[in-house]
Amino acid sequence: MTDRLDGVSTFVQVVDAGSFTLAAERMHLTRSAVGKVITRLEARLGVRLLQRTTRSQTLTEAGQAYYDRCVRALAELEAAEADLESERTEPRGRLRVSVPVAFGHQCVAPVLFELARKHPQLQIDISFTDRAVDLIEEGFDLAVRIGDLHDSTSLVARRLGVQHMSIGAAPSYLAKYGLPVDIDDLHGHAGIAYSRGGVLAPWRVRDGEGQPQELRIAPQLSLDDVQAIAGAGIAGFGLVQLPCWLLSRHVQTGELAFVRERCGVRAQDIHAVWPKTRYLPLKTRCAVDALVAEIPEMIRA
Repeated sequence: MTDRLDGVSTFVQVVDAGSFTLAAERMHLTRSAVGKVITRLEARLGVRLLQRTTRSQTLTEAGQAYYDRCVRALAELEAAEADLESERTEPRGRLRVSVPVAFGHQCVAPVLFELARKHPQLQIDISFTDRAVDLIEEGFDLAVRIGDLHDSTSLVARRLGVQHMSIGAAPSYLAKYGLPVDIDDLHGHAGIAYSRGGVLAPWRVRDGEGQPQELRIAPQLSLDDVQAIAGAGIAGFGLVQLPCWLLSRHVQTGELAFVRERCGVRAQDIHAVWPKTRYLPLKTRCAVDALVAEIPEMIRA
């Protein structure tokens, strides 16, 4: 008996991806394997679905009509599976999550590790990157973002908290150079700068009246990783401007001390985001709920 769904999902993936090569990458197959699936599907249907050249592909008229119906059929299957899954109490399957490097290591990963411990049938794949990944294009179920959500029209977001910037320094540095009390006292201090592509990020803070000021610090070191900046601060190279959740951890151990708390010009929202869908899989919902329950307390400085 012929499986009437054989090749349908692959066909939809090819159309959505816009190319056989990209579809193959998403499905972890070779391009030739994907091509053979489409060829068998066209042979079974007795009609050409795609006009293919070496550089492009386009749907035929019949292919467009078939694609539209396939999308609806797969959506119904997804809904049916979601209804079955909603009756389960145990999340399972593979969950792909993208997280910022430092925040991911310090805050998100521990929450997901505990989730994996509680649910042995849940397989969690965490990717650490400060790049805003395309969740749909790159096949992620969930991401944590700090800052503006530029692709919010295609995503659902759940706020996890707010990231404030604070200034700190090693006790040894403060013992040698003194504790700055006012904003003006910070000018001229040694500092560890954040840099990206060789460009130093300025230190902008709010004064006692809430007005923004740019600090004139003297950086001997510039780094593109906030965890490395914290390490340089602990080593006594100068003041550090760090997210509150990271600085407070080192303050608790005595490695750093607060110089000025929550003084950054612009706080940034932290969100969990996932692709819009009619039915949120249980594995994703459980991960989001865990982050919402744990992250706010972890970033409270």
